[in-house]
Amino acid sequence: MIFKTLTDYFEKLEATSSRLSLIDILCGLFSEVKTDEVARVSYLIQGRVAPFYEPVELGMSEKLVAQAMARAYGVGREEVLKEYGRVGDLGVVASRLSVKRKAKSAKLNVTEVFGELKKIAAFSGAGTVEQKVSTLENLLKKSDAIEAKHLVRIPLGVSRLGIGDPTILDAFAKLKLGDRSKRTLLEGAYNRVSDLGLIGETLWKGGLKAVEKLEVTVGRPIRSELAERLPTTEKVIEKLGRVNAQRKLDGFRVQIHLERRLEVGGRRSDKVEVRLFSRNLEETTLMFPEVVEGAKHQIDAKSAILDAEAIGFNPISDEFLPFQETTQRRRKYGIEEIAKKIPLKAFVFDILYKNGKSLIDEPLTKRMEILKETIKEGEVLFPEIGEVVDRVDRLQQLLDDAISKGLEGLVVKRLDSKYEAGARNFNWVKLKRHSSGELKDTIDCVILGYIYGRGKRVSFGAGALLVGVYDDKKDEFVTVSKIGTGLTDDEFREIRKRADKIKVDHKPARVNSILTPSVWVKPEIVIEVLADEITRSPVHTAGKTDVEPGFALRFPRLIKFREADKKAEDATTVKELVGMYKQQFKK
Repeated sequence: MIFKTLTDYFEKLEATSSRLSLIDILCGLFSEVKTDEVARVSYLIQGRVAPFYEPVELGMSEKLVAQAMARAYGVGREEVLKEYGRVGDLGVVASRLSVKRKAKSAKLNVTEVFGELKKIAAFSGAGTVEQKVSTLENLLKKSDAIEAKHLVRIPLGVSRLGIGDPTILDAFAKLKLGDRSKRTLLEGAYNRVSDLGLIGETLWKGGLKAVEKLEVTVGRPIRSELAERLPTTEKVIEKLGRVNAQRKLDGFRVQIHLERRLEVGGRRSDKVEVRLFSRNLEETTLMFPEVVEGAKHQIDAKSAILDAEAIGFNPISDEFLPFQETTQRRRKYGIEEIAKKIPLKAFVFDILYKNGKSLIDEPLTKRMEILKETIKEGEVLFPEIGEVVDRVDRLQQLLDDAISKGLEGLVVKRLDSKYEAGARNFNWVKLKRHSSGELKDTIDCVILGYIYGRGKRVSFGAGALLVGVYDDKKDEFVTVSKIGTGLTDDEFREIRKRADKIKVDHKPARVNSILTPSVWVKPEIVIEVLADEITRSPVHTAGKTDVEPGFALRFPRLIKFREADKKAEDATTVKELVGMYKQQFKK
């Protein structure tokens, strides 16, 4: 495929505000893609040159991209940056400069462009900056205005297509399986391998049977299983019966992948590779060196994949730290210094793979037995085996004990449940400190836009936020509230700064809203919200049908930002919201 053709499709995708249109446009695009290009096109749609979990970053700042543009179009870098300050999108600036220069497409194909972008990511050592700038400069010289616009956005990580993974899977299903409703046939494999490019390439080459044979592998993160909610210990025992109760720690989800390399001849080697992945599939290995070292010394296996929660603690008092302090550990610089200040403990609550064998289809009871045998005693990793409970009073004791230690509560699990990657169901249930029948549990919302302020907030540029939750059945974000409280003046300024980096000039295709904010933003920023109750509202679209109004939050206020460890698609779902609405009337 010619790169020009791909970017013409990108223009169509960016212009639409309909999710169904997104699927149709993607079907048209992939119908023109050759088998050996499917993976590359899938990654480019995501604004990447590798699966999301691979730490392949192009590493170009706005100033470096502006420098490449200046050289390609024969203008000064400061002129480019000045125009960027007015427009707010270097892609648009590149497009305008390309028109002025009357640049024409050299008809580079997708494989060539993809290869050059991967080179930019791979450059290292002396002369790296010049190599990156000159490579992008040469690509821009061979691109027309539309190609340049989208080419510039990829190194900056600001692709504005707004396409979620389920939407791409919908297109795959519609094109290759005849109906987008068959997306579920692809989702199981995707949840195991977390690689859209691999799913597409395998589907094109071997069809659905080949996709279904894709297995769990060390080095490829498995999409996290998620929990449903129930309001009380009584409801848990009533619905689930005998359960395993584990403490719910408010830290970072860390998936630990370990593989011990064998020397030639099969002899044991000291070479151990450990990689860590977050809930949203980002590699975090370098951020948490003590977890890596703990894994090397405490995991008794040739290969393993473990699901854990890492939480900061005070080594003097041996107390857990709140999430706001633990979150400081997510950084790319000053890691050793912050690790001394806020050390981590990782509580391993599941094992998904050991010694070449996937364990995700084994019952929880067996996985817990294997986990106990796998983690050796040490200072960093601790097996969170939990306790098997079938009495309400004992479950309440465990909940109270967890809360007294500063934890969120419990996660209770069915004893016979498999590990259902990417699923949210009643195999796992959250019991949190405020789950008492009224709405005192928090809700993870996604910022969809902001409304200009009044009074003193005029200077902030943002006076209220339009927020929503995720409808995982339709792969869209639906509104649930406007929030104007719970934020300090500085936080309003910070929100404006963050939101303006991802603002768009029309409603994103995956957003379903009756209300129109002053500024739309891509659904990326996750916040934790507390409200007095959930009510019905005709102006909000969460759970809205042709005959029933939607759901809304009454007196919502922001508690904290959660986007560091959660993707927008990990926010509270409409199904959860409806469940909470029903439970608030049952005491």
